[in-house]
Amino acid sequence: MQIKDLDVWVVGNPPPHFGGRYFIFLRLRTACGIEGVGEVYTATFSPMVVRAMIEDVFTRHFLNASPFDIETTWRRVYGSGYTLRPDMSLISVLSGLEMACWDIVGKATEQPVHALLGGRVHDRLRTYTYLYPDESQDESFYLDAELSAERALHYVDQGFTALKFDPMDTYTVFDGRQPSLSELTRAENFVTTLRKAVGDRADLLFGTHGQFTPSGAIRLARRIEAADPLWFEEPIPPDYPDGMAQVTKQTTVPIATGERLCTKYEFARVLESGAASILQMALGRVGGLLEAKKIAGMAETYHAVIAPHLYCGPIEGAANAQLAACTPNFLILESIERWENFHADILVKPMQWEDGYLHVPTTPGLGVELNVAVAEANPYHGDKLHLEMRGTHLPPTTPA
Repeated sequence: MQIKDLDVWVVGNPPPHFGGRYFIFLRLRTACGIEGVGEVYTATFSPMVVRAMIEDVFTRHFLNASPFDIETTWRRVYGSGYTLRPDMSLISVLSGLEMACWDIVGKATEQPVHALLGGRVHDRLRTYTYLYPDESQDESFYLDAELSAERALHYVDQGFTALKFDPMDTYTVFDGRQPSLSELTRAENFVTTLRKAVGDRADLLFGTHGQFTPSGAIRLARRIEAADPLWFEEPIPPDYPDGMAQVTKQTTVPIATGERLCTKYEFARVLESGAASILQMALGRVGGLLEAKKIAGMAETYHAVIAPHLYCGPIEGAANAQLAACTPNFLILESIERWENFHADILVKPMQWEDGYLHVPTTPGLGVELNVAVAEANPYHGDKLHLEMRGTHLPPTTPA
């Protein structure tokens, strides 16, 4: 069996853009006609540049290769150009292509991917969502504790038992920094208000997107401990696991990290340093399904758990679900609300979410099919990246 063809779609995600401005989907086809889909999650270049990257890697390494030779092809891509080191853009491209190979292998063997990666150990997967504003609210919602508490109750009533939020606001290219006293007070008030609203009906997941220095993150952690969050996410930038370990040692709140890391090599540093006990690999960036399974196995030896990250489209989400289904040390899965609206429209058959849980797909491969007609009807023509920093200047150093 040989891979012969590639299609790539850069799909605009309609307003309100939950999950990002666009999704990058691809499809591989074998000479015997079996198709597999994947999703690339990278935001450092124009998606049109990423399309060219995908086509280049495909031509060099996947064309005429067997979709079953995942380990060999992975090593060839990882070492291309004499690199042999984590390179987020290359690994993101590799992730989407590897994902599509697993989809083909599953269809060829008539098995869901989780059955090929060790077998299902979970029938359904606990999920959480970010707190998103409704159609009448603007971005000021994200810093408003009272409005967020109302939305938290809305999601809890839908069945969610865990909710994520980030009330720290200004991400800059100069992070990490020290939080101001007003930021610390806002964070403490925010998490206290949410805890009072939901009680013990839902876990609270406190995100910061790597904004602070280790000492600043420790100060923040002490402010939020009384609300007993399930985790404190990426408290410092992801390039210094030893610094994150300093935070871990100074708080009772579990530390989570990993959305901006790729390959087992970067996650190994996190585990070795004791930086985090919850790993948040994103399957469209980390290196694909087999690489994520290796990371989950490493985490198991440290009695750490995985919580796959999702801020893109549902093809990566389906891959996350396949990994979670066969991973004993799975904790929780990120979803974009209830996998509805465009996240459902872009699939031939939407993922099945019910009462806070995602049902594990059991059909061969990834368990989802891309709706090509919808993809082609929604091309992305913008010039912005999937995600962009809100500011490129230092935040004020004086109290707000």
